[in-house]
Amino acid sequence: MKPFSLKNWTDEDLHNPFPVFARYLANGPLHLADGTWYVFGHDAAVEVLTGSAFGRRSPSGGGSPVSVPSALRTLVENWLVFLDPPRHTELRSVLNKEFSPAVVRNLRPRIAEIARTLLTDLPVTFDLVERFSAPLPILVISELLGVPREDAGWLRDRAVDLQEASSVRAAANPDAHAVADRAAQELRDYFLALVRTLRFEPGDDLVSLMVSAQTRGEPVSSDEIVGTCVHLMTAGHETTTNVLSKSVLALASRPEARAELRRGVTAAAVEELVRFDPPVQAVGRWAHRDADVAGVTIPAGSKVMVMLGAANRDPARFAAPDSLDLRRAGGRNTGFGLGIHYCLGAALARAELEIGLGALLPALGDYAVDSVKFPHDIVFHGPHSVVVTRSG
Repeated sequence: MKPFSLKNWTDEDLHNPFPVFARYLANGPLHLADGTWYVFGHDAAVEVLTGSAFGRRSPSGGGSPVSVPSALRTLVENWLVFLDPPRHTELRSVLNKEFSPAVVRNLRPRIAEIARTLLTDLPVTFDLVERFSAPLPILVISELLGVPREDAGWLRDRAVDLQEASSVRAAANPDAHAVADRAAQELRDYFLALVRTLRFEPGDDLVSLMVSAQTRGEPVSSDEIVGTCVHLMTAGHETTTNVLSKSVLALASRPEARAELRRGVTAAAVEELVRFDPPVQAVGRWAHRDADVAGVTIPAGSKVMVMLGAANRDPARFAAPDSLDLRRAGGRNTGFGLGIHYCLGAALARAELEIGLGALLPALGDYAVDSVKFPHDIVFHGPHSVVVTRSG
């Protein structure tokens, strides 16, 4: 078996990576390739994601996904997902109140209203990502952040450009860093202007919350506010966009599951759809000290990639893991991560998926998928186009 890699996947395997994951998992929960440890087993993934021996930055102080000095580097180094304690703990404590269960409950009617509006006057054939999967979460997170609705499309385009800087996409596109860096500078300018405005005219939105914390003397820098805004905007719509789109793909060949969800989308069904095909297939960590994982010693300083999709299909953890069972008994999956970096907006994403699918599936009827296009990226895994034809 050749060494595992995140690069150079075929179109067929990008559309369905799980047979590839299964082959490696069958040969052990961990694989070492080109100096990186790849974690495929569920229990091993839990150990890495929750263990104190692993962090987001390398022991030498690196760990940013961008290796060149740039606006992009300044931006992403202040993303919550790339911070370790104590800074991670301090910043997350400022944000937690805005993603509380009460806040998400209060947002549910607004999410439903946005979904209904997006589904009004649907053509018979349309691109699901363009028309619904992307606009729904970007409009919701825009309202949370306090940015004007009319800017949502522009923000979505900049967020897509940022993804070009991922190591997988950059390897295939020599202009990727330039595209991402330009988007980073534009987003930085946009949110710095918003921060300046909200210092004098604060609202009840997330940016105002962080600006108020800064005004009270809490150690929140303007770079951290801007970085957090862009991170939440990007992660806050990307996860929902990917799961909505991939759920429609999974349900296209499962009429019984589709009919069950038309009768009502339950919390268990949402959890299963996230487990079945998570929005991000891999996340990175660094070993801060020697650590034993699944009987293997990972040396300090090692880079580790946790394959979330593989862990979610581990037969040692989930019975019949390749089956979509909307009534599957509750159990911890890795779709939104685990540990201190567990997705801050997971509750919001679940609400968007429940409400979004609840509105979308009746509108689609017995639909057909005409075409699907995935970017060449197994990490940020979701189609950028799904053309469907609805039945009614």
